[in-house]
Formats: sequence, structure tokens, C-alpha cells
Amino acid sequence: MGEQIFYFFIYPGLLFAGVVGGLLTWFDRKMTAKVQFRKGPPLLQPFYDFLKLLLVKETILPARGSKITFLLAPLFSLIGGTLAAVFILLPLMNINIGFQGDLLVIFYLLTIPSLFYVIGALASGNPLAFVGASREIKLIISYELTFLLIFAAIILKSGMTINLQEIIAIQAGGNAFIGSLSGVLLFIAALFCVQAKLGLVPFDIAEAETELSEGSFIEYSGTAYALIKFTKYIMLFILPALLVGFFLAGFNWVGLGILWSILKLLLVVLLITLIRNTNPRLKIKQAMRFFLVGMNLLVIIAIILAYFGL
Repeated sequence: MGEQIFYFFIYPGLLFAGVVGGLLTWFDRKMTAKVQFRKGPPLLQPFYDFLKLLLVKETILPARGSKITFLLAPLFSLIGGTLAAVFILLPLMNINIGFQGDLLVIFYLLTIPSLFYVIGALASGNPLAFVGASREIKLIISYELTFLLIFAAIILKSGMTINLQEIIAIQAGGNAFIGSLSGVLLFIAALFCVQAKLGLVPFDIAEAETELSEGSFIEYSGTAYALIKFTKYIMLFILPALLVGFFLAGFNWVGLGILWSILKLLLVVLLITLIRNTNPRLKIKQAMRFFLVGMNLLVIIAIILAYFGL
């Protein structure tokens, strides 16, 4: 029991994933500043932002709506993100959890933060939050099907195993899935799904600062908003890490493998940063068409190629 608590709260769960996610958030903001010819924030700025919200800013409750649901939604989104971090990072850190079928659990756990963002927005009683929640639901319906097909393709490419550690082991020895044509197509689709899951441009439709003033999160402040920020830090770490496990043979924590592992993670985050800095925000119907037609078709082609061993 003590071991499970350590996994959840310390390593590789809440504390570890949050700290690494905060550092990756700095990296994302620094690269964004470079693209825009700005200096960018200092290394610890994401942690200053989090602590300021947690310890200094007052949590203001909306006058209308359900206050308890409004406050609990960020907490459950953080719990979902932390559980997903544990199930994704344990195999990537070469810690055997002896659990078959963890891939299916990971898929469900990764949907929890977005769903509770929607529930929190609906509980706020704010019309702009309602619009943000409506857009978030449409976006979830669009990209989750693509994401599910990608999981199915990975299972097919790995010989029908549903264990993340076995998928990483299959790629060991220079057989990373990114080296095949189907792997490249799946990586592209997965990268856009991760972009949408993180709510980044061009899929930041639910927040849309200039239109909805943060949309789903418009009523959040203080500790409740700090929990949302921390969940986003965790997601910015574990989703790129999952792509490394799916397509780049995971991490290697021996010798120069440590440096190579960090570079693989930073490369995925850098691609995400470049996409969000070189594209305009899509309309919701454009985003839905992008995933339901374009990305699904791309993944189906990849599945056919994978079936023939390409």
C-alpha cells in the first residue's frame, strides 16, 4: 500500500510529473518567446505562477451554479491526470507494474481531465463558460475517436499486446515504430490529438482568450485555478512521454541514453510548440472536420499499412 501511495504522490506521480511538467511549460513558453523575438520567462516562472494562485490569490466562487461541483471538478481532473501519469511513466521508467491491459486504462484516464473541465464550466453558471464547455465537448468527440484508432493501430503493430511496457520492449534494438511508413502517419495524427488534448492553438477553441476570456475557466481563480494549472503541467509531460513510448522506443536511463531520452521528449514538446505558434485558431466546425475526416482517414490508411507490415 505504501508503495502505491509513493507512486501516486511522489514518483512518478503528482510531485515528479508536476515538476517536470512545469519545466516543460517553461521550455514551451521560452521557445514561443524565441519564435516571437522576445526574451521569455525565467526558468521558475511556471512555479511562481502556480504558487501565487495557490497561496496568494483568493478563490472567488460564482454567484450562480453549483459551488461544490465547481470546486471539486479541478480536484478530480488533477486526480485523473496523476493516475494517468503513474500508468504511463512507470513502464517508461522501467518499473514493472505487472499489469496487463494498462493501455486501455491509460486511454480512459487521459479523458478524465477534459471531462471535468467541462463539468466545472457547466457548474459555474457563466454563459461564456457554457460556450467553452460546448466547444470542449464537440472537440472531445472529434479527437477521441482518432486517439482510439491510434491506440488500436499501436496494438496491431505490436502484435496485439495491450501492455505499454511490452510495446516499448518490442521497439528496443532499433525497431522504433516511427521508422515505418504507418508509424510516421500515426505519429502525425497522434501529435495533433495531443495538441487538442492540451487545448493549444489551433485547438484552443474552448478557451479562446480573445472571444471567451478563457471560456471554460473564466470563473476560476485562486486554489481551484492552481489545480487546473498543475493538471495542465502534468498533461504537458505525460502526453509527449506517451508518444515517445508509442513511437520512439521509450526512454533509456543508462549512460548516454539519459541524454537521448531527454532530447526525444524535448523534440516532441518542441513540435507541439511550433504547431501552436505557426497556425491560427480553427473554428469548431473546422476542427471537427479535421479530426473526423482528415485524421481518421490518415489513421485508417496507417492501420491498413501496418496490417501489411509497412
